Amino acid sequence: MGRVGGNRVTFDPNRIVMSGGATGANETVIFCLADPGDAFLVPSPYYAGFARDLRWRTGVEIVPVHCKSSNNFRITRAALEEAYEKAQRSNINIKGVIITNPSNPLGTVLDKETLRSIVSFITDKNIHLVSDEIYAATVFSSPRFISVAEVMQDMDCNRDLIHIVYSLSKDMGFPGFRVGIVYSFNDDVTNCARKMSSFGLVSSQTQFLLASMLSDDEFVGNFLRESSKRLAKRHHVFTKGLEEVGISTIKSNAGLFFWMDMRQLLKEQTTKAETELWRVIINKVKLNVSPGSSFQCSEPGWFRVCFANMDDKTVEVALDRIREFVLQGKEETKLEADKSQAQAQRWRKQNLRLSFSSSRLYDESLMSPHMISPHSPIPHSPLVRART
Repeated sequence: MGRVGGNRVTFDPNRIVMSGGATGANETVIFCLADPGDAFLVPSPYYAGFARDLRWRTGVEIVPVHCKSSNNFRITRAALEEAYEKAQRSNINIKGVIITNPSNPLGTVLDKETLRSIVSFITDKNIHLVSDEIYAATVFSSPRFISVAEVMQDMDCNRDLIHIVYSLSKDMGFPGFRVGIVYSFNDDVTNCARKMSSFGLVSSQTQFLLASMLSDDEFVGNFLRESSKRLAKRHHVFTKGLEEVGISTIKSNAGLFFWMDMRQLLKEQTTKAETELWRVIINKVKLNVSPGSSFQCSEPGWFRVCFANMDDKTVEVALDRIREFVLQGKEETKLEADKSQAQAQRWRKQNLRLSFSSSRLYDESLMSPHMISPHSPIPHSPLVRART
């Protein structure tokens, strides 16, 4: 944790509580901080799995803080205040704010100014901040990653309100080993999390292996440098390939994914149209992308694309498919526009009066609440409920 932050922060080993991956770590923190019915503010778009990780067993709720593409989905104090006040009016008890830094799905890092604003907000409201930093070492270009632990060092804030979740799954490519960490500046939370850790222990064999690996500074340094180099190259190849056919992405420098703008290909700016487009991409283009609605994005037409989980040949195939699809879509749009213009001219000449009655633009079979992205969270826990 210290290394990926440039050793600007010294972490206390006694505050580390290990857990079964970041999923278990996030859930543990929520159990420690909140009661069923309480809620957390989460800036959107946010990781789709939060609905599962944070809600299913804890009984808490998520209140999205809607961020806008006009400022690259930056988290602002105004957006936080708006969501907080709306929750207050609805008698929702807000216990804290949860952020991901670097962001999943945006692939961006939070700058110092934004982090200071968030810390100031939670201090003023006397609510908690959970910073999920599991992609900290995936930053492959500037600006650098800044941990909330670094920012709070020179701020007048309540340290008891700040907690960090970390994991080796992404930074070291160890998802199967299920190694997550809760790091809290609050003694009570640390003690509570340690007592709960029995429900998600990391095996002693795994801990021994990791201790041996992480103590090899040369290996870790080489690994992180090579990972950063490969991520940067793959990100460049993919985003430049999309630019060639007019598809833009949010400028990003971290994570294993980027945020792709497909709004121009929607039939209309609605979630329904986004879902229809996603189905075409999945079933016809044969590309596995995730629609923005899976991440509670308030603007239809954005998609998350994972670029790190394939070889170079697969990248070429994927780019060829998306290029062909986009170019075909543009050609069809142009033909449709020309056809509409010709029809409009004929109608004007004939001075026709037309009336439309709630015409169905889409086949309802294309849109079902049960037909959602594989990255969309299931609304409710699948756990079997006990019956007396």
